[in-house]
Amino acid sequence: MGAWLQERLSEFVEVAGFLADGRFVYENGTPVAGTDPYRPTTFVWFHRDLADEPVVPGVLHLVYRDERIVVIDKPPFLSSIPRGRHVVQSVVVRLRAELGLPELSPLHRLDRVTSGLLVLATERRWRGAYQTLFQRGEVHKVYRALAALRPELDLPVTVRNHLATRPGQWQGEVVPGAPVNAESRIELTGAHGESGEYRLTPTTGRTHQLRLHMLGLGIPITDDPIYPVVQDVSVHDFTRPLQLLASEVSFTDPVDGTPRWFESVRRLPLFGETVGAH
Repeated sequence: MGAWLQERLSEFVEVAGFLADGRFVYENGTPVAGTDPYRPTTFVWFHRDLADEPVVPGVLHLVYRDERIVVIDKPPFLSSIPRGRHVVQSVVVRLRAELGLPELSPLHRLDRVTSGLLVLATERRWRGAYQTLFQRGEVHKVYRALAALRPELDLPVTVRNHLATRPGQWQGEVVPGAPVNAESRIELTGAHGESGEYRLTPTTGRTHQLRLHMLGLGIPITDDPIYPVVQDVSVHDFTRPLQLLASEVSFTDPVDGTPRWFESVRRLPLFGETVGAH
């Protein structure tokens, strides 16, 4: 087994050291010894060392917690789940440790660069009931965004079209003539200097839906690193957050029928934040 691991994994890990420390294990948890006979069709498990991750600045606000759900207000640049180069610096990993909830998991998506409310299930046994609400479109979400003012736009307006994403591409796209799969209501609610503040109410949840719908109106969201053009911005640059905030979430609790309504503690405009603790 040692020779086989050396041949397969020496490019990625220090095999001899991993064997000596018992870091390779079989499915039953027994450490792999380098002198073990080779076993075909056998799973071997190990934990890879993680690269150092810069701390994502900003406070992860705890908005609400009970036996079944946790609602947090996420700063920009913090991933919801471990992904790619962001493992420790993700909502799930940080809160599982801080709250002592090893099964904590998000019930919906929130882009890394988007700020605001994220709802999570405390345990696997509660996940299905709440996730069904999101899948059925029974959760009401409101976002706020900053973008340019265009006096000629006739607002409010409901944007309805077909959005699609392609593997390996950062940007989504509108597919003309295809059946509608994305709908958002967009309203102008105020101004911040030369920028307008918009209230965005999606009734569907397609990838980058609000960003694409605002772009289609000629008012891309301020400081968007992907639309209208993909910008060469380091993932460790925390200075210019996307001006998009998941500001309200409401639904009827599927377990006890209680009306739930949560609001972000953040307000527009959003600024680059300093490192803070929960």
